[in-house]
Amino acid sequence: MAVTATKLIVGLGNPGPEHAETRHNAGFWCVDSLARRAGGSLRPHARYQGEVGRIQVAGQEVWLLKPTTYMNRSGVSVRALADYLRIPMEQILVAHDELDLPCGALRLKQGGGAGGHNGLKDIIAHVGEGFWRLRLGIGHPGSRDQVVDFVLRRASAPEQRLLDDAVDAASAAIERVLIDGADKVMNGLNRRTAEG
Repeated sequence: MAVTATKLIVGLGNPGPEHAETRHNAGFWCVDSLARRAGGSLRPHARYQGEVGRIQVAGQEVWLLKPTTYMNRSGVSVRALADYLRIPMEQILVAHDELDLPCGALRLKQGGGAGGHNGLKDIIAHVGEGFWRLRLGIGHPGSRDQVVDFVLRRASAPEQRLLDDAVDAASAAIERVLIDGADKVMNGLNRRTAEG
């Protein structure tokens, strides 16, 4: 029996083949991985300004969304689908790249600020702060002046292997959220990634 009310999983990224393999699209990769694991797919939907899908995990129906509005307008897409489905912010989980974590690290948390992430900033502006965030570490270039180029470029081959492993772990973690509840997964995931 599932104990969580998570109903919508959002992955953040930028549309188009020129962005597909850049670090800023780690959230898209998580949602794509989750869809593959569940045998589902996403289709473009103009009404929600994104790619939308629906999957079953452990008997639970969950919606998937990849906003195609570009990162800094992600909230428009999230709000449109959440309003239509009547999903409150506490039942939304957003997967996104995180500069302030080492490459490949994962953290799960609820609420908080945007931390300089434009996608989160726009979602907060449209739905509030209380949604869950699955943060996938991409590392930091070391200087604020280099951040934009860093997130919009491909990772090195060794970093990409770490990111690929983290994406697999992230989709498995989301499945556990749907089965065991976000609080339980958060405690286990955050402790394990902090230790190793």
